[in-house]
Amino acid sequence: MKAPKSIYCCNSCGYRSPKWLGKCPACGEWNTFAEEVELPTEKSGGRLNYSPVDNHAVDYASLELPTYMRSETGLNELDRVLGGGLVHGSVVLLSGEPGIGKSTLLMQVSDVLCKTRRVLYVSGEESGGQLKLRAQRLGVTGENLYILTETNLDRVMHEVDAVKPEVLIVDSIQTLYSDRLSSTPGSVTQVRENALSLINRAKSEGISVLLVGHVNKEGGIAGPKVLEHMVDAVLYFEGERQQAYRIIRAIKNRFGSTNEIGVFEMEEQGLREVENPSMLLLSGRPRGMSGNCAVCTLEGTRPLIAEIQALVTQTPYPAPRRASNGIDYNRMCLTLAVLEKRLGLKFSANDVYLNVIGGLRLDEPAVDMAVALALISSLTDRVVPDDLIVLGELGLSGECRAISGLEHRVREAMRLGFTRAVVPARNLEKRKLDVDIELIPVKSIFEAIRVLHKPAEQVQPEEI
Repeated sequence: MKAPKSIYCCNSCGYRSPKWLGKCPACGEWNTFAEEVELPTEKSGGRLNYSPVDNHAVDYASLELPTYMRSETGLNELDRVLGGGLVHGSVVLLSGEPGIGKSTLLMQVSDVLCKTRRVLYVSGEESGGQLKLRAQRLGVTGENLYILTETNLDRVMHEVDAVKPEVLIVDSIQTLYSDRLSSTPGSVTQVRENALSLINRAKSEGISVLLVGHVNKEGGIAGPKVLEHMVDAVLYFEGERQQAYRIIRAIKNRFGSTNEIGVFEMEEQGLREVENPSMLLLSGRPRGMSGNCAVCTLEGTRPLIAEIQALVTQTPYPAPRRASNGIDYNRMCLTLAVLEKRLGLKFSANDVYLNVIGGLRLDEPAVDMAVALALISSLTDRVVPDDLIVLGELGLSGECRAISGLEHRVREAMRLGFTRAVVPARNLEKRKLDVDIELIPVKSIFEAIRVLHKPAEQVQPEEI
């Protein structure tokens, strides 16, 4: 019998090497190799039995277009992100920071799904009593809900055969291990092989699988990167534990769009859907203050009104500080460079702080003009009118470029009480908008600064 040997496995991509390497030759990541002990196994049990069904090649002409059956999760915001509901036979990976509310979300989803489908909830991190306490706090009845506290994959598969669930929830994939593999639970090999075994079972028997994934210190999903390629959908649960609001977004979805987001509010009774996030994000907006500007961003098909706040203050240090939260830092620096070059504004002698209220992250260029006006407003202490919303992309020459989805953005602003909108003139050249709101077309940042009001100290703020 062969003696056990040590191998080194890349935590990012799963590349195996007989010796430790500083840089992975497969994915290029540094310091990702971890030592694992590989025990000799019999030929009959060297690999896991992924699927009990033998597949055969079929002629392309005989293939039929699929009709995906979906089950509503009971949370409209989650259904929106999934593309209309949980697809039968799909595998969804849900990831997020510890304590963000992943288990709470899955318990609420289980309460709805178990009314029409048989649900098996496998927990490798909590006991049955802990799950019962959470279920009672959330008001879960669990008529057709089965709980299993187990970390051994073979025993989990045995219970799947006994219960025959239609929905399988595993919390989490990093806690599962198989006796047929010699590596420790949570290792790259264990995560990859166990996930592949669950995925093949889901595809062969039509079971909808929800997997919970831990995150590493860099914010990515722990385990091999191939895990994200194996599943059908990857959802990220975002937010700060100190704040009540949570955002769930899809970075991969084979059955829907990856641009949709869902907004939730964490309460004592669990997660509550926020059906009108725009009004929520603007609820505490100050009136008559400089450095404040409203903008409308598109998250998939949903328009969201966001509030951008800028603070420009004189610095006592030789090198001024730059800080950005919710806006890409390099994009902010680019905007500052355009304003300094084209308008002659001296941001180089000031600290600049930029923030998007509510924890949103604005990635599209349509928010450039709003960021620019917020920065100018704070520097000059002149106010952006409270009833004005600003839309447009800022070019390096100071021009205002056209954006997509202008009508959806303007109608959302009109619904929330805005009476004027700064929009790119090029958009109106292509199509006239029939909306009950005053449109202010601008061709450049030089025209946009005319909307700024008198200095802030002459304005009486209605709400601070």
